[in-house]
Amino acid sequence: MRILLLTLLISSSLFSQTTKLPTDKNLKVAYFASGCFWCVEAIYESVPGVKEAISGYAGSDVKNPTYKTIHKTGHAETVAVYYNPLEIDYAELINVYYLSQDPTTVGQNPDFGNSYRSIIFYSNEHERKIAQAKFNYVNKLFNGKAVTEIKMIDHFYPAEDYHQNYEKNHPDNSYVKAVSIPRLNRFKDKYFKK
Repeated sequence: MRILLLTLLISSSLFSQTTKLPTDKNLKVAYFASGCFWCVEAIYESVPGVKEAISGYAGSDVKNPTYKTIHKTGHAETVAVYYNPLEIDYAELINVYYLSQDPTTVGQNPDFGNSYRSIIFYSNEHERKIAQAKFNYVNKLFNGKAVTEIKMIDHFYPAEDYHQNYEKNHPDNSYVKAVSIPRLNRFKDKYFKK
């Protein structure tokens, strides 16, 4: 009985959503879905002006999703990007977004499916116009094959604590070594050498 209680206690702590969100009132937040959130979080955290990136879930009306349920709820793995607008603007965050992915696929290799789809979430009309203009430009570059959704953010749910800063905390993980780090390096090669 004690073993069962201990197992339940440990497993519930792994899935608690106690992630602390930044409280600096000078920061703005933008939301992006682009494949695995471990990769996207690391990409945005490498960009000057970004102060924090939080992995989570958005894009569905179902409340309180978890990593185990998002494949059924319609949520996408999403990253909340906290940034200083005096150092980087929303339009540049969208440039980062498109430079870090293939906008013609639903998901990013090797992660495909609804929970890995490409979405730029906006919080207001100004952001929507910027996102739509950037999408139109990228779509033209890819001959009308871009699949990025542009949606109003309804609610963002931070992912379980063990997903936060996953690439930094698990550099020897096989997925991180085979997928996350190479994707981050491809982005850096394009972004920082432009």
